[in-house]
Order: sequence, then C-alpha cells, then structure tokens
Amino acid sequence: MHRFRKNRVACELFMWGTNASGHLGLGDVVNRSSPVQVGALNTWTFIAGGSSHSFGISSNGTLWTWGANASGELGLGDVVDRSSPVQVGSLSTWVSTTGGSSHSMAIKSDGTLWAWGGNSSGELGLGDAANRSSPVQVGSLTTWTAVTGGSNHSMAIKSDGTLWAWGGNALGRLGLGDVVLRSSPVQVGALTTWTSVAAGGGHTHALKSDGTLWAWGAGGYGQLCLGNTEHYSSPVQVGSLTTWVLVIEGDYHSHALKSDGTLWGQGFNGPGVLGVGDTVHRSSPVQVGALTTWVSLSKARGRHMVAIKSDGTLWAWGTNTSGQLGIGDAVNRSSPVQVGSLTTWVSLGEGYSHSAALSRSEGMRR
Repeated sequence: MHRFRKNRVACELFMWGTNASGHLGLGDVVNRSSPVQVGALNTWTFIAGGSSHSFGISSNGTLWTWGANASGELGLGDVVDRSSPVQVGSLSTWVSTTGGSSHSMAIKSDGTLWAWGGNSSGELGLGDAANRSSPVQVGSLTTWTAVTGGSNHSMAIKSDGTLWAWGGNALGRLGLGDVVLRSSPVQVGALTTWTSVAAGGGHTHALKSDGTLWAWGAGGYGQLCLGNTEHYSSPVQVGSLTTWVLVIEGDYHSHALKSDGTLWGQGFNGPGVLGVGDTVHRSSPVQVGALTTWVSLSKARGRHMVAIKSDGTLWAWGTNTSGQLGIGDAVNRSSPVQVGSLTTWVSLGEGYSHSAALSRSEGMRR
C-alpha cells in the first residue's frame, strides 16, 4: 500500500497568492507570488483555508485564524478582517478545521463539532440561518471524526462510519435524494463504511472503506467523474476501482489519488487546473502525468492546485493570476511545475486564490 502523509509534525507555515483581506497572515494586504513564511514560529501542525480566510492549529492545540471576516468566519466574535493570525478563544483542544465560502467548522479532541461564520443556507448545521461570529457546538455528539465545507454546504463523518450532510442542496449536493435545504445534519443513506469526504462548490465525493469512490451533486463540467455532465442527488460509484485513497474538490473540478501514488483529475479545466497539459474539460478521470510519487493534495477551493510528492517537493498548476501557484509570476500553468527547490514540504492548505503549506523547520530538515 502506498503511504500518504498526514502531518502532525510541528512545522513552519508558508503562504502565497492573493491577499486582499490579509488572508496570507503576513500583516498586510500585498499579494505574493512566491512562498513567504508567516511569522517565525515552527509549531504549526495543521493548516486549512476557506475562500478568503485561513486557519492554523499549533502543536499546543490552539486554533488561529486570519483573513476575511465579513460573516464572522474567523470565529473571533466580530466581523473585522485580520491580516495576522489571531487565536480563537483560549482552548487547546482543536485537532482539525475546514472552511467554505464564508463558514468555518472544526473538531475538538473530545470529538465535538463546532461551526461559525456565514449561515444563509444552514451550512453551520445549527438548525437556523443565522450567522455566528464565535464557535457554536453542532448538537451534543462526541463522535465526529472528519468534516469538510463546500461553497454553502457541509459534510461530516462520525466514528461509526456514517456520513452526514447539511446546508444548501442545489442540484443534490447533499446526496439525500432531493434538492431540499437542510439546516441540521442529516444522514446520507444507512451505510457505515464511509472513511473520507470532500465538498466542492456544488458537488461532493466520498470514499468507502473498500477503496471505492462515490460522487453526487452538480456535474455540469464532468466534475463527478461519471462520464457525463449530469447532476445526481444520491451517491453514485465512480467506475469500479477499489484503489482510491484520497479525493479533493475544487470549484468545478476534482482530483484523486490511488494507492499506487498516481494522480487523477476530472471536470472543469479552463485554466489548466486538471494538470494534464491542456484546457479541455474531462468527465472521466485522466491521469496527471505518469508519476507514482504523489502523496498529498490541497483542498482546491478555486481553480489552482498544489500537491506534494514523496520526495518532499511541492508542485502547482492551474490559474495563477494572483501568484497562487507560488512560482514567482502570474502565468497560468496546465501541467505541474515545481515550487522552489525545498524537499521539506509535508502538508497543504488552500483558498480560492491563495495557497498555504507546512514545511519541516531547519532543525528537522537534516
């Protein structure tokens, strides 16, 4: 079995791309076209992003946010943008976090799920459509293990392997067999074999424990990988393979990794975001190059991609109008291009037009 990275090593944080709301965390609103370190700390263990806001978890379990905050998505009790990381509360029990267009969610070490930010479609799962500017617990369960935010919908998995959905449901993105909005978590089917889930702009993919890949929601660009451009309101299996190990969603595209370390893309490809050397949309999975050394992908909020290989190198492709590829210019790329020369990258985060990555600090690079 190919080994894929899940970082919990304390690292340095680097960010680049658009910075209009300070979402690079560098204390200003100046775009960057190459990776720049955020502060001097080397204690970051987790990084994630929403469309225009960012999150980081430190090795002591504290949660930090920065960037756009018009809907309270930073969780700081107000709607003021921040251009540098600010701690959310005083707790030191956060283990993972995710962001949508303007909402945020996180899981604590006790298995509780928390949400805040924009909520016009019920994407916070709190039973209403009111925004929140501070974290609020979603129900009372202590069994949440994974959560992901789409544009205005949310998906999560519990420790029993069940899959849950809530929020906007246009074109069936919740997978519940209809297009009815939900403001509280609703179980998707009755299966207990779900292991991971990824929510995109209007579509969703998930993996089962048997290595099969499933898709539903908007398929207008072929992003569901089902060989057509149809929409589906219930999960449909993608092909018959049982070797899928990781899937991520973009606005209208998807990428997935197989257990052999190969990378596959499908869906919208206008700026070359699929990484297959052209700008032609695909409705079925197409391999990105021929390499078998891919180990990590960013959650692709927009139309660019960043990925890590097994040698610790960082690669990027797709839209680059704001320097979000990190290669020192603003030219789009339709095939993977290496970002710098470091071989110490371990995990990734991404917003709509900005990127983030964690790198092992100097003392750990030898």
